[in-house]
Amino acid sequence: MIQRHLTSKINALLEKYPIVSITGPRQSGKTTLAKMVRPDYQYVSLENLSNRQFAQSDPQGFLTQYQGGVILDEVQYVPELFSYLQVYTDERTRKGEYILTGSQNFLLMEKITQSLAGRVAVFHLLPFSWNELKNTEYQSQNWEHYLREGSYPRKRVDDIDADTFYENYLRTYIERDVRQIKNIMDLGLFQRFIQLLAGRIGQLFNQNSLGIELGLDNKTMNSWLSVLETSFIAFRLQPYYQNFNKRVVGTPKVYFYDTGLAAYLLGIKSTDDLNLHFAKGTLFENLIINELQKDVLNAGARPRFYFWRDYGQNEVDLLIQEGTLLKAVEIKSGKTINNDFFKGLHYFKKIAPDAQLNLVYGGGDFQKRSDTTVFGIEQINKIVN
Repeated sequence: MIQRHLTSKINALLEKYPIVSITGPRQSGKTTLAKMVRPDYQYVSLENLSNRQFAQSDPQGFLTQYQGGVILDEVQYVPELFSYLQVYTDERTRKGEYILTGSQNFLLMEKITQSLAGRVAVFHLLPFSWNELKNTEYQSQNWEHYLREGSYPRKRVDDIDADTFYENYLRTYIERDVRQIKNIMDLGLFQRFIQLLAGRIGQLFNQNSLGIELGLDNKTMNSWLSVLETSFIAFRLQPYYQNFNKRVVGTPKVYFYDTGLAAYLLGIKSTDDLNLHFAKGTLFENLIINELQKDVLNAGARPRFYFWRDYGQNEVDLLIQEGTLLKAVEIKSGKTINNDFFKGLHYFKKIAPDAQLNLVYGGGDFQKRSDTTVFGIEQINKIVN
């Protein structure tokens, strides 16, 4: 069993809060983690229709039957439970009584904010990180393999080939989750939208060009991207909100939570395919941003990640805000360091002289230079730890 780095934080806050919530993509390991953390707890899946009907029709009876240590899986299916959980946990004042899991982030978080604020510790679990797989039988020998294969637990542990896994993952996601989150009638067109979006990883989200290609309006494009965000398929990286007296881009970029899914959508089946593909650089950029997100989330914190670009096309791939410290991270897939890699960082340093400069590249060396620290993928956890 692969140890998830989030375990210690969940254990600690189960001693302080009556409820712990774990959200994340489908098949990211939420249920397995909850059972690992509390193997003695009762487990109830609300995807099971009889359990769901019981909870919906008689929430008081349901919570009377299931108390004293319970894992409620996919709890967003029964929003009626949240107000009752508020009352029950306030009355019983027990710590760590419930672990809630859910794979629809915005829907779950809305109910938590409305009913359980101050009573729940919220965690986000993404698929395996590079460091979680390191020194296990499932580790990848290089980042190219890791990028292509993705990091969903079932795929890695059961060694399911990419075409089989991602074809079924997408079909299940589109046929079930998309219909539940938003009643999209043309599911084929929605899948085409996902494929087009994969080709725009690391680019500004231009709903106009997408809409023209699909024959849809801007409102629909934004709505469909929100569906992908809700279900942890894709996310928007927002531009940095300070302009340093420069005209800066205000449009977010788009990335995928799993590069294996993106590679599948782009038809990348091998390292040779990846090396020849136009999206290699942006996929590596996506990979590194994901890994840094995982490191922050697995420490129980919330990433404050941005990018920066001005209208002169000067850019830094990733800015990380840690209190008053701003960390600038440039990401290059090339395996040989050259001076061009530092161009954006050096420009940014002129307008943000207190920023910490970091370069992540496709090679393996760690270098502590006078003004910039250089990392390979093996060392990138040092950027946020």
